[in-house]
Amino acid sequence: MFLGVDGGGTKTAFAIINAQGDLLASHQEPTCYHVEVGIEGAKAVINRGISAVLSKAGKTVDELEYGFLGLPAFGEDSEIDPSLATLPSDILPQQNYQCDNDMVNAWAAAFAGEDGINMIAGTGSIAYGMRAGKSARCGGWGELFSDEGSAYWIGRKGLMLFSRMSDGRDSKGPLYYKLKDTFEITNDLDMSALVLTKWQGSRGRIAQISTLVYEAAVAGDTLAKKIFSDAGEELAEIVEGTRKALQYSKDEEVKVSFSGGAFSANDFITKPFANALQEFSSTYRIQQPAFSPVIGAAIYAAKLSGEALSASALKRLQGV
Repeated sequence: MFLGVDGGGTKTAFAIINAQGDLLASHQEPTCYHVEVGIEGAKAVINRGISAVLSKAGKTVDELEYGFLGLPAFGEDSEIDPSLATLPSDILPQQNYQCDNDMVNAWAAAFAGEDGINMIAGTGSIAYGMRAGKSARCGGWGELFSDEGSAYWIGRKGLMLFSRMSDGRDSKGPLYYKLKDTFEITNDLDMSALVLTKWQGSRGRIAQISTLVYEAAVAGDTLAKKIFSDAGEELAEIVEGTRKALQYSKDEEVKVSFSGGAFSANDFITKPFANALQEFSSTYRIQQPAFSPVIGAAIYAAKLSGEALSASALKRLQGV
């Protein structure tokens, strides 16, 4: 049996699969993001979740071959990482699991643990890939000076466009009226009070504005459409940076997948993303993720144990 854990900013998913490709049990807990809940809080979530998913499967820890835990912000603070790496140690023997960043789950889900680059554009943005045993990440430095093309980046650009429309620097379009109506703003400058004072610059709330930017684009706002076009190009640059770090040869095929809420804008962002990739190299090949991130984590756990799942087992897991 193999354990997969997908930690996120709002929830933590757990899954146990077997070598034949059966999903034995799944479970969900609140976030294990240590910045929000603390190390002890994260440990409690992980321990509770592992115990619960084992109980649902009717199995014991001794029957678990290996586990992989993708945790938010792992690898981004050298002082905290040792503590994160031992979060499940009260339950799992340390030789029976590995922790890493949750971006690895999305990559493993995209390619079943094989070579390729996955681009995540959710609240933030980051790419992760592997080639011939070498791994690389690109982007994901945080919203203050990175996370290009993410939902936060799109939301922030939408607010900037609102201010430009209000000032008369750009013509008022659907986005201007949509933001005013949604937040019941009469005096345009009250937008500053809403975002800076009431929201306290909340990363999540600003990211949610990306949905309104999308609705404005659908309504024909050409400047809102350009925000998504620019986002797609920014995301392609992040993938290209990953390709260079992985040292793909000039004519070598590069499999690319993508995930995250920002891509919900569909053609508004996926077409410029794909076009920009082709401008960088004609060897990029885009595909949809094969599995969910938590199943990707379990698949990767099997690979790390030296018992990678067979093609028939992977096919059985598809759609789970």
